[in-house]
Amino acid sequence: MAKAGTSYVCRECGGHTLKWQGQCPACGSWNALEAGAPAPKKRAGYAGEVKGQRLQDVDQADIERAPTGIREFDRVLGGGLVTGSVVLIGGDPGIGKSTLLLQAAGGQPADRSVMYVTGEESLQQIAMRARRLEIDASELTVMAETCVEHLLQALQTEKPDCVVIDSVQTMYSEDVTSAPGSVSQLRESASQLVRFAKTTGTTVLLVGHVTKEGNIAGPRVLEHMVDAVLYFESESDSRYRILRAIKNRFGAANELGIFAMTENGMREVKNPSAIFLSRHPEAVSGSVVTVSREGSRPLLIEVQALADQSGAGAARRLALGLDQNRLSMLLATLNRHAGVSAYEYDVFINVVGGVRISETSADLAALAATVSSLRDRPVPQTTVVFGEVGLAGEIRPVAFGEERLQEAAKRGFTHAVVPRANLPKKPMDGIQLVGVDYLRGALEALQLV
Repeated sequence: MAKAGTSYVCRECGGHTLKWQGQCPACGSWNALEAGAPAPKKRAGYAGEVKGQRLQDVDQADIERAPTGIREFDRVLGGGLVTGSVVLIGGDPGIGKSTLLLQAAGGQPADRSVMYVTGEESLQQIAMRARRLEIDASELTVMAETCVEHLLQALQTEKPDCVVIDSVQTMYSEDVTSAPGSVSQLRESASQLVRFAKTTGTTVLLVGHVTKEGNIAGPRVLEHMVDAVLYFESESDSRYRILRAIKNRFGAANELGIFAMTENGMREVKNPSAIFLSRHPEAVSGSVVTVSREGSRPLLIEVQALADQSGAGAARRLALGLDQNRLSMLLATLNRHAGVSAYEYDVFINVVGGVRISETSADLAALAATVSSLRDRPVPQTTVVFGEVGLAGEIRPVAFGEERLQEAAKRGFTHAVVPRANLPKKPMDGIQLVGVDYLRGALEALQLV
């Protein structure tokens, strides 16, 4: 009888090969192949009926969502936990993944059963954390298990509505010979959990470890299998945590949830714009407030710039929170179309609060802050600025301009310099709007040139 062959899996790219080699034939990594599951057998003459269905005949029932009791978490998820969905949450060690999920597990409605599965901590540690967080654990079931087959048997018996697994890297399958945390183990364990969630309608929340580069450890296919991928972000010296949706099949991607880490766990930040604004007693040069849109939420964010005489050699350009290559392009546009040269100055841009702005609406604010620092002329604290700057010096409109202006007016800003195309058709109460078409006109409206 022929012996079943063993496939080797690359822990870097997840590629398969039937023969061990020193170098992965798929990605070229050295010494990355390890023994995985037996090679799949070829199925000849597979019997079975496969039948399609017309799209118009598919049941279009509304998606059922269950609230977690944490509004910021529900916002990132798109309104709550979807029945049968699989959510992967990653972040640095100690950033608060287990704390948030334990709070979410304890905040489920009374008619929903939740099981918290830990593969890293003891049940006593979970009980101590729940007591410290003042979580009502009367209806919360906990389990310490790392074998995915044993776990699925327990889930079939308990039949919980939601299960939290902390973490997926500790799970292993008895059908795979490699060590827990390897590419083959992660793929097999995750595929079984996803299959269980889809067939039973159980919501599964997975905690994922991250590498030193900040990516979730394991094959990238892990992020493709799940329905939502959430990342925790934070500065090393900040107590604030940002939960960002990188992928979400049931909601908006790039949605943000803002939390503060306290002694009693994660606390929601009711006014997120406040943590991204500095509280200067008076207007200072090099500081401009802009309105960024993260997911479905407009946020007021302060952009700071410092232009200092370059000591020797080429002038430095450094941007924290903005694209550094885009900063160099914007400074060239500033010189050509506004007559303000910064070639002899080191220019440093910083976005307050550690948030990273990925859209182009902060272009005008970054240039206004730079000119404000160069000229030592402060922009009034009650003025907000946003708009995309083109290479021809034009100020291009951005999406959701009226919602950004409404957020600024609600936060007490009385003046705004924005692209002319973003001006609302009707005047807005409480805020004076100035529409501009070109970069020089925007700087003149701010009295910087």
